[in-house]
Amino acid sequence: MQRRDIEFNAEGVTLRGWFYPSQGDGSSHPTIVMAHGFSAVKEQYLDRYAEVFAAAGLNALVFDNRNFGDSDGEPRQEIDPWQQIRDYRHAITYATTLPEVDSDRIGVWGSSYSGGHVLVVSALDRRVKAVVSQGSLVDGYQNLRRLVRPDFIDGFREQFDADRLARFNGEAPAMVPVVDEDPLAPSALPTPDSYEWFTESGRTIAPNWRNEVTLRSVEMLGEYVPADFVEYISPTPLLLLPAVNDVLTPTDLAIGAFERARAPKRIEILPGGHFDIYTKGFEQSSSLARDWFMEHLVG
Repeated sequence: MQRRDIEFNAEGVTLRGWFYPSQGDGSSHPTIVMAHGFSAVKEQYLDRYAEVFAAAGLNALVFDNRNFGDSDGEPRQEIDPWQQIRDYRHAITYATTLPEVDSDRIGVWGSSYSGGHVLVVSALDRRVKAVVSQGSLVDGYQNLRRLVRPDFIDGFREQFDADRLARFNGEAPAMVPVVDEDPLAPSALPTPDSYEWFTESGRTIAPNWRNEVTLRSVEMLGEYVPADFVEYISPTPLLLLPAVNDVLTPTDLAIGAFERARAPKRIEILPGGHFDIYTKGFEQSSSLARDWFMEHLVG
């Protein structure tokens, strides 16, 4: 499969990624726009999903979020969820300029943090005709309080305020590890499966992943509630794919958000935990997404 490198302008910042042309004829085809979750880069299994979509006759456009991987943007390693949502929309606009793309048949796919982003994008952008969200972050406020002990919350707030003052005074942003072997040590994603997945995939397939984000990224996570938009996704068809034992983006929060969404919608609860979706559960998660896009973008 001949993917090609791409880059496009997103309000003055160059974002970079891959375009996978569909394995079909030379006419224009439906296209799936894809980006990764919290701090992850495209090499961390997004190529596998794109290959599945392309083999089925769908184009796939994969890009690194700004400030991460091959994309430009400053400050490095900072995650602003609303900026990432705008960048999804820039990516859709770029896709519609490509001759291989049928601009009336655009789908969006997201996972984990970007699984939340695509809920918002599909609610706001009617160019999107189908959406798949797996392992979704649906409520950052509640999610942060599931991950952080209640007696630690005030300490985080003090750090956020100190960082804000330091930035105001021209200092560099404070940084925090994404993961740590000790789940009680300071990190953005303090679960053992997060540490295992990020360190293993970073070592083997994504050497440009970095184990740090700005402290403000964690603050912005706690302020971000994609579930507030799920009622507005309809009539765009929604497929939600939570994992049954997800302790990073808790399963019950995702199911609760799905119950608020309107038809057409479907939920499939996948086996295992959050990161099993990418590995031993890959065949199931990718085929469900492929079939959903084929049903609603191809017919």
